[in-house]
Amino acid sequence: MKPSFLDIPDLETAREEIAKVGASPVSIKIMAPKAVFRVIKVYNLSPPAANILKQEMLSKGGEAAVGAQVVNCKQDKTDVILMGTLAQFRKVLKNLKIQPAGLSTLAKELEQLLTNSGTVL
Repeated sequence: MKPSFLDIPDLETAREEIAKVGASPVSIKIMAPKAVFRVIKVYNLSPPAANILKQEMLSKGGEAAVGAQVVNCKQDKTDVILMGTLAQFRKVLKNLKIQPAGLSTLAKELEQLLTNSGTVL
């Protein structure tokens, strides 16, 4: 036995690595988006939008870092750092599209950012 880290920057690499262990094509399709991790910074959100975004990320198993005073809305604006797998982002974006506070627009922007980086959601 010998553990080692894998660098998986994109879905193609994820598919290749998962295939190397002999996983079935169906399993590869399911698991590949779970193997690619992204960190995205969103700028200048209102506390309500940041709180909803954080709740959505947490509910899908991801994470979101926000300003310390966002939870009680004692901060005018905050940047947010989102951390999650492509599978988690896919689920979050689906829910953000129906949220208020400008989050439906943000969902489109995040989707475009991920797509432009070569990520297929």
